[in-house]
This record gives sequence, C-alpha cells and structure tokens, in this order.
Amino acid sequence: MSSVLGIETSCDETAAAVVDEGRGVRSSVVSSQIDLHARFGGVVPEIASRAHVDLLTPVVAEALVEAGLEGPDVAAVAATIGPGLIGSLLVGVSHAKALALVWGVPFVGVNHLEAHLYASFLEEPSLELPVVVLLVSGGHTLLIHMEAPGHYRLLGQTIDDAAGEAFDKVARFLGLGYPGGPAIDRLAVEGDASAIAFPRGMRDEGLDFSFSGVKTSVITYVRKHPQVETADVAASFQEAVVDVLVTKAARAADQVGAKGICLAGGVAANSLLRERLLDSCIAAGRQAYLPSRAMCTDNAAMVAAAGWWRLQSDGPTSLAVGAYPNLRLPLS
Repeated sequence: MSSVLGIETSCDETAAAVVDEGRGVRSSVVSSQIDLHARFGGVVPEIASRAHVDLLTPVVAEALVEAGLEGPDVAAVAATIGPGLIGSLLVGVSHAKALALVWGVPFVGVNHLEAHLYASFLEEPSLELPVVVLLVSGGHTLLIHMEAPGHYRLLGQTIDDAAGEAFDKVARFLGLGYPGGPAIDRLAVEGDASAIAFPRGMRDEGLDFSFSGVKTSVITYVRKHPQVETADVAASFQEAVVDVLVTKAARAADQVGAKGICLAGGVAANSLLRERLLDSCIAAGRQAYLPSRAMCTDNAAMVAAAGWWRLQSDGPTSLAVGAYPNLRLPLS
C-alpha cells in the first residue's frame, strides 16, 4: 500500500496525517491554536509559527502511531508549500524535507488550495469527475471546474473580500469573537434570517463574487439601528452570503455540465451553506459532495491526498523548493 505522510502548517493548525493511495485515511491529527489567538481577535503570525515548532514533532509522531507505521514505511512525505503565512509554511516544509531525507523517501510540495479540492475524495470514493468545486475560506472564494486530477479551470473568484473574511469581519464588529464563522453560524440559529434584507452582491451577474458590500451594509445598518437583535443580524447576513454562494455554484455547474458540486474550505463547514447546497443539488438532479467538517477546515489528510496525486503525475518535488505565501492554484 502506497502511504503518504502529509504535513499542514499554512496558518494556525498544526496537522499531520497518513493517507493510502490518495483516498484512504489511516490517521489525521490536528492540533488547533485557536486558544492562543482568540484574545487577539485573529491569527498572530509570529505566535503561529512558534507554536508549529513546538507542536509539529509530537503531532507527526501521533499520526504515524495511529496509522500503525514507522517513518521509513511511508512512500513519501508531502507538505503545504503555499499559500499561507510564510513563517508557518517554512516550519512544515523544513520538517517534511528533513523527514524525507532521513527516511530516504520522496518529498512532495503541495498547493494548499489544490489540497482542499481533494477533501471530498477522502470520504466519497465513488466521486465522479468532472465536478464544480466551491472553495470557500478565509482567504479565498473560488469556483473551479475540476475535470480530472491536476486539471482545473477557474470559473469565478471574489473581486474583493473572501466569504470567510467577511464572516470574520462581521463577527468582530458584532463582538462575537474569533473565529467568526462558527460564531455567526451558532448565533444565526436563534435569529430571523428574513429580518433584514442585506444586499446579494453580484448574485445575478456572472460567476465572480463580491462580499465587501454586504459586510459594509451590516456595519451601516447596526450603527443606524443599535437596538437591533444581534441574532437577527447574524442570520440575515449569513442568509445573504449563502444565497450568493449557492446560486453561483449552481449556475457554474449548469454552464459546464458538471455531474456534481463539491464544497471545500473552512466556510464549507457552515451549516446553512451545507443545507442549501444539498437542497439545490437535489432539485437539479446532481450530486452534492459535502466533506465532514473535520475535512473542511485545514487538515493534513487533504495534503497527503493531493501529494499522492502529484507524485503520480509529476514525481518528487526538488528539495530546493521554498515556501510561497501567495501561491496560486495551478490551472490547466
């Protein structure tokens, strides 16, 4: 069995996992740094990189023990080389290279965005390509036509704030704490999603996204109506964002004739987004692939999966490769 050890340190999650043949998860360990950053209202890069240094060795050891393997048993070591925080990336890349050298196995550099595309493969072995992937995170909102492993076409992207960024900024303004996305998701259950008609930026125009307008609308509305129920604001804001995301994902799938739609990225854990996308796919007679919440957020299983596919197509990555904080998704 061809097992790949994956390492993920692009932001504030220290993660390691072992995956067989790009699909079978043998272990997945994630050590969260949320408590370290919560009092600052967001990720502090220096704190994140120092925490990775302390946590990565025991996290890798735990992943190997759970998988029932020793280091030399793996076929390759894969690590995220970008995009992300440069200090955090360098910790994972350096560690992975060192392990590959010591064990005498290939090193594979993985694009973090590409890794998210493979999250659904880990839990849906019957997944049929081509699909449209809606990749929604704190830094990115992308619609991607995934025609085959390694072959991607960009259909749409945000022209300003990413959806996850808008969630975090609105949550911070409302005093809901960090991380903002889960906080809004929890509070929205208590509110009325029809209470406030926030704008749906560019919903009926093409496949690109814009979320800065709805974020600004929330701030303006709350300042004009200070007595408004925070739960209603959260629910109405979430409704507006999800409406745009699902509408555009369905439009993209229609345009390219995709067999299904995959959710990916941290915002894919949002309960309303998952519910609405599933409803949309059922109504259209197409498949909806919704990774578990653990596979939506940053993890190393998706890195190992993407690393296995890249190893098959491109071979090992040169040990001279660096870390690239602004790395873009490789498009065909």
